[in-house]
Amino acid sequence: MAGRIEDYALIGDMQTAALVSRDGAVDWLCLPRFDSPAVFAGLLGTDEHGFWRIGPAEAVAAPAAASTPAPRNAFTETGELRIPPPTAAAPALPADRRRYRGDSLILEQEWDSQGGKVRVIDFMPPRPLAGRDSVPQMIRIVEGLEGKVRMRSALRMRFSYGRVVPWVHRVEQPDGGHRTVAVAGPDSVWLDGEAETYGRDLTTYADFTVRAGERIAFALTWQASHLDAPSPPDAEEMLAATEDFWRDWAGQCTYQGPYREAVVRSLITLKGLTYAPTGGIVAAPTTSLPEDIGGERNWDYRYTWLRDAAITLSSLLRTGYRDEARAWREWLLRAVAGDPENLQIMYGIAGERELTESSLDWLPGYEGSLPVRVGNGAAGQLQLDVYGEVVEALHLAHMTGLTRNDHAHHLQLKLISYLEEHWTEPDEGIWEVRGPRRHFVHSKVMAWVAVDRTIKLLEQAPADAPDDGSLERWRELRETIHRDVCEKGYDPERNTFTQYYGGRELDASLLLIPQVGFLPADDKRVIGTIEAIQRELSTEDGFVLRYPTHDDEGNNVDGLSGHEGAFLACSFWLADDLAMIGRVTEARELFDKLLSLRNDIGLLAEEWDPRLKRQVGNFPQAFSHVPLIDTALRLTACGGAYLSAQPAARADGPAAADLGEQATV
Repeated sequence: MAGRIEDYALIGDMQTAALVSRDGAVDWLCLPRFDSPAVFAGLLGTDEHGFWRIGPAEAVAAPAAASTPAPRNAFTETGELRIPPPTAAAPALPADRRRYRGDSLILEQEWDSQGGKVRVIDFMPPRPLAGRDSVPQMIRIVEGLEGKVRMRSALRMRFSYGRVVPWVHRVEQPDGGHRTVAVAGPDSVWLDGEAETYGRDLTTYADFTVRAGERIAFALTWQASHLDAPSPPDAEEMLAATEDFWRDWAGQCTYQGPYREAVVRSLITLKGLTYAPTGGIVAAPTTSLPEDIGGERNWDYRYTWLRDAAITLSSLLRTGYRDEARAWREWLLRAVAGDPENLQIMYGIAGERELTESSLDWLPGYEGSLPVRVGNGAAGQLQLDVYGEVVEALHLAHMTGLTRNDHAHHLQLKLISYLEEHWTEPDEGIWEVRGPRRHFVHSKVMAWVAVDRTIKLLEQAPADAPDDGSLERWRELRETIHRDVCEKGYDPERNTFTQYYGGRELDASLLLIPQVGFLPADDKRVIGTIEAIQRELSTEDGFVLRYPTHDDEGNNVDGLSGHEGAFLACSFWLADDLAMIGRVTEARELFDKLLSLRNDIGLLAEEWDPRLKRQVGNFPQAFSHVPLIDTALRLTACGGAYLSAQPAARADGPAAADLGEQATV
């Protein structure tokens, strides 16, 4: 059975990622990419759907029957088995301690076991370390700390999201040893280890004892099945190289404020969610972890949302990471190509457009949450706010001195031309509701942002402005959109903006109005909206819901059954707004409460269930870690302890005051 969502840790190689539970089980791993079918899908089912657990084998069982041969060295001197019968899964004992090794994605878990202490080190070497054509590897090193501990590795590979049992066999080596390989269709996975393995019940086991000072390594390597076998990795060499990689990368962070630990861990998580070959950034490495335990609000997040990636770009730029920002801009240009009028809200990690949604009926779902989905039908939705987020990201890249790209400039102008014709249309909005299209206020505000940032860009470089009078026409458009929102999206009786034109419901995305500069923070309409959201969308513990999922009669309003938890990004937005209107102490208190929701190694899912007091939704979630970084920067600036979190202006660029206004994505 899968653990609680917050019980998992992330390891990855910037092309795919695995989730490792406290009991030493890898319950989720897609190979060779984030969006590939899972080899371990126990997270969304049971052990029958694939896992790899390494941990202490505490029990000592009676001798096996003569008809059930035991592996070599499986007996104690008294004739008892060293470990439980091989037909049983390894004891799922949770680790007593776990942590990441410094600023890295190297996971260390420790058990205080009978006879001693043991540590398991899990990591995936970033593929650039092994060359351009390297293949994904997961390495697990068992290290004896004290005494001696009996251990078991139980590996059950199930290809195609737990549906396909591979052909597992040994391949003898010239040195007299052997390797274990699992093959199914186009995929093969190779197991190398320093302990003897054996098969039982379609599972590969290794039973061994580790003593203080000993290290025993295992490695799992994916390779296309028609190619030659991959070379076994040098586990210790890869560990050292992986640690060096992450230490060097984290050392580039320019933020030195009081929240540095949380900020750096979030940045490392975002880096781990980046598909290095293209620069695309997945929203999360998982699919179908539910927003409502037992319900249907389960989605595949292993794709690149333009919105999520754009705000991630903002956070990376403001903390010193320009290479990642440049790579994302290049990914965007390839994905959109010559067709910006048909901009999708999300793409595959290499820019794929077809993300057909389907259900995996053979998986029972995380804690019974069905359906389990792959693909995402929301890819075809119209969400006008995406244009604003993309233009804001391109503008910020320009403001921070990223080398000019003429294609990006032309793309931005084409996006504005499209908005000029379509901003008056209803859309599905930021939250991808599967109900009717509406005139969502946030979508209109972000359309305004797109036009505003383009005007500012052209005013700074008049030579780049079209010579057909577009600039003046866009100035008029900016005023028209602003007036339209203030007239149709504002409820003067309640002194608050609303979710959509003519409606009364609130929406947490309205918290972004002052952050994007649509209205100043001290505007009474902004303050009224913030206070209304606090009253009507906050949970008892002060966190924020995205929107009401049910009307006053209890009817569902977003096309989906069930409820959802507090949306963590929205809660960070509230902390930002409180700081902007001068309620800094209250903002810090809320931020500290949000930080306390992270698991013990600093990771956040998409939402927090205030009833169950646990994280819910896909995990870890970029859209939670990005606003964490942004709020930390804002609160640090409010405290005066760190004033350089905003990007430095170019020597020939805009004034710092203007730059600060734009660096608020």
